[in-house]
Amino acid sequence: MGLMLACEVALHDVPVVVLERLPAIEWRPKAEGITGRAVDIMDRRGLMLGVTETPTTPPTPEQQARVAAGERRPDSLLPKEFPGARHFASMFLLRPESPDLLVPQQLLEEDLARRATELGVDVRRGHTVTGYAQDDDGVRIDVEGPDGPYTLEAEWLAGCDGGRSTIRKLSGIAFPGTDGITTGYRAFAEIDDPDFHLPGWFRKDAGLLVYEEGPARFITLEFDGPPVNRDAPITIEEFQGALRRLSGTKVTVTSISKITRFTDNARQAETYRSGRVLLVGDAAHVHSHWSGPGLRLGLGDAVNVGWKLAAVARGRCDESLLDTYTSERHPIGAQTLEIQRASIALMRPGPHVDALRRLLRELLLRDEANRQLTALVDDLHISYAMGDSAPATPLVGRYSPDLHLRRADGTVRVAELQRNGRALLLDLRSDPELRALAAPWSDRVDVVTAECDDAPADALLIRPDGFVAWSTPADPASLPDALARWFGAPAATA
Repeated sequence: MGLMLACEVALHDVPVVVLERLPAIEWRPKAEGITGRAVDIMDRRGLMLGVTETPTTPPTPEQQARVAAGERRPDSLLPKEFPGARHFASMFLLRPESPDLLVPQQLLEEDLARRATELGVDVRRGHTVTGYAQDDDGVRIDVEGPDGPYTLEAEWLAGCDGGRSTIRKLSGIAFPGTDGITTGYRAFAEIDDPDFHLPGWFRKDAGLLVYEEGPARFITLEFDGPPVNRDAPITIEEFQGALRRLSGTKVTVTSISKITRFTDNARQAETYRSGRVLLVGDAAHVHSHWSGPGLRLGLGDAVNVGWKLAAVARGRCDESLLDTYTSERHPIGAQTLEIQRASIALMRPGPHVDALRRLLRELLLRDEANRQLTALVDDLHISYAMGDSAPATPLVGRYSPDLHLRRADGTVRVAELQRNGRALLLDLRSDPELRALAAPWSDRVDVVTAECDDAPADALLIRPDGFVAWSTPADPASLPDALARWFGAPAATA
């Protein structure tokens, strides 16, 4: 998440240095798609443009009934009628609300690196943080670089260094949670018999087996405890043993092109901020990989805190603004951990879990239940408290809709207007009073007057992360309070 956060801060003309331990992008298996709210985040920043979206066609009631009855295959969990569908505990959600971008995470990393370069971010690969000390004025960071150790001074330090974060450990922030109970492998490999097992997702007596053809991709999950040593090199024999145990065959793995080992430990930092040090992404929370929440959760962290950090660094807002990062994102992280623990529990072997899965599968055939769980898995449900003085309107605290706006120079979407990372005030009824109230914040809030056929309100104030901070039918006189709450004192009195 370091590159994403760096880009978010650099959009506001704040200089950023990225210290990346790895000398190059790592091509081991990671997330294989961008889903849910993460797709909207990419759109609002103009990232991954040109990547083909892969929507899932909603199934007919007859198709849903066939899947529920298990007619396709007695032990397969994946109905091929619905490629790209979201899933929960390997039970596929039949009505996903948003399209996926089915691309490996590394392509996103490449796009972020390109954007960071365009924004003037100083990216230093092969540089490792070994220590730091902070005081009221800034942070002194000890770095081991390719040419030896050196010290870097900064106003703020963001730990985006993964689940075993050095920054978090040095900060002393507690990281409570639960240990893993599984060992899993994600691999692209060659085998001696491509017909050793039917392709698909299969829940077995010992865990889960995923086999996809051309090129052969595998996921295995066994409920035999966490790996003894997650850092040890993964051998062919080790992965082959898991494949044989789950498939009940003597299949032989002839070569492995990519592989990673994982477990389901779930932990969360008690706070995301300690003085001038912030934790973002996996440094703040770890959990199982199922349904791919990590990338989506980390991107949400970065866009939430990036503009806030920039506003504080530029002296526009008080440091207390950064406290809203923990208050808004910590509950989302905690909920994600709960969802992932539930997912692992529902994949355990045994007749009691079998009964629970049958019950849940029946519930998921109901549109309302399916949509609710899909929204939960996709982070489409998120809402933030916008402060005691925020007007209680239906849109406030929710993610803003991507409205199509008509202006004199043509039609534009809200997402396109937010690619500069700035806040946005939409005046959809050409209200001169509203524009006059917002004028003192024109150096940090874009005011757009336009027409919109499906406008949910006459006016909306949208934060840089896409969430609505104020909207009508609230009294326009309350707008300056919302502007000052999130974007600091107006320029005339700052």
